[in-house]
Amino acid sequence: MNKKFLSTHLSLGAVAASLLLVACGNKADPASAPPAAAAASAPAPGASRATGAPISVTTTLAIRRNFDVALEAIGTVTPLSSVDVKPQITSVVTQVHVKEGQFVKAGELLFTLDARPDVANVAKVRAQMVKDQAVLDDAQRQLARSRDLLAKSFISQGALDTAQALVDSQMANLVADRAALDAAQLALSYNTVRASGAGRLGAVNVYPGTAVQSSQTALVTITQLDPVNVSFNLPQSNLNAVLEGLKSGGAAVSATLPDAKSTLKGRLQFVDNAVDAATGTVKVKARFDNPDAKLWPGAFVKVALTAQTLNDAVVIPTTAIIQSTRGSIVYVVDKGNAALRPVKVVASQGENSAVTGIAAGDKVVLEGRQNLRPDSPVVERTSGAAAPPRATASAASAAP
Repeated sequence: MNKKFLSTHLSLGAVAASLLLVACGNKADPASAPPAAAAASAPAPGASRATGAPISVTTTLAIRRNFDVALEAIGTVTPLSSVDVKPQITSVVTQVHVKEGQFVKAGELLFTLDARPDVANVAKVRAQMVKDQAVLDDAQRQLARSRDLLAKSFISQGALDTAQALVDSQMANLVADRAALDAAQLALSYNTVRASGAGRLGAVNVYPGTAVQSSQTALVTITQLDPVNVSFNLPQSNLNAVLEGLKSGGAAVSATLPDAKSTLKGRLQFVDNAVDAATGTVKVKARFDNPDAKLWPGAFVKVALTAQTLNDAVVIPTTAIIQSTRGSIVYVVDKGNAALRPVKVVASQGENSAVTGIAAGDKVVLEGRQNLRPDSPVVERTSGAAAPPRATASAASAAP
């Protein structure tokens, strides 16, 4: 009985194994899939990969023009002349004819000093001249009488010579009197103090009744304001360019006031004859017309001296230039794509630079260049317009 039971179980196991093998054999084999089905699951051969959205940029045209290269420095306004007015005699101020801060002309009366001693001296010299003139007249009459007497042999030749010597002596005295009168009148003129030149008065240091000392007491200071100089220092390396500008009749110089609202034009006037060994700079002066007194002595101004002019230079905004490991580059728009151009900066001035490596008329990328790569598609927009939003990576992947 046990043998029959074991035989029956072995038979059932063999049948089950056979059914299992049959079931596995009926499953689909991917390798044996029809070629048409495999082709249907692959992407179409004509389809292209997705590209990024065009980058919005602002462009400007490179232009060709003459480009002035200027040397910039901080200068100090200095007057052509600043004179301390002092009396030439010791006296007392009797009258002040001007006010502080007043503009005066050359020769204008400023102060009057006590002139009574000098007036008296002039009168004394004049009286002496009258006396000496009278003595001379008498001596000349005596000489004429002596000549008549000598002709009649009433006097000797010695008497005539004595009369002639007296006339000559009195004539010399009269000449001395005239010189003394000139000296007295000169001293009298010192009692009126006049302006030696045109300019603006500073503080008046004396008043009527003030005693002043000859060549010591400063009455007032006259400062010339028109024209005026601006002094500044330039590096030794620019000395040749500055000297060339001086030889050509004075290079153009501009002075900008601290408020940056007005700029005055002047000319190079002076280059010092030595370089300062301590700073390696040379002192330079430029002269400016100053009718409105905008340039005030002692004030600081920003000075720009035109050292040279580059003719027919290609000029672009300095902000368009990118400093890379390979040097200076710019991006230009070429047929709707960004193109990289290496450039050489010849000179920079203010917001513009003269460069080589691009041509006049090229569209230089001004804004948006930080997002560019060579051959990136771009779309140009006007300056100040908002850039269109760029699709993010997640949005692109979510698109059907």
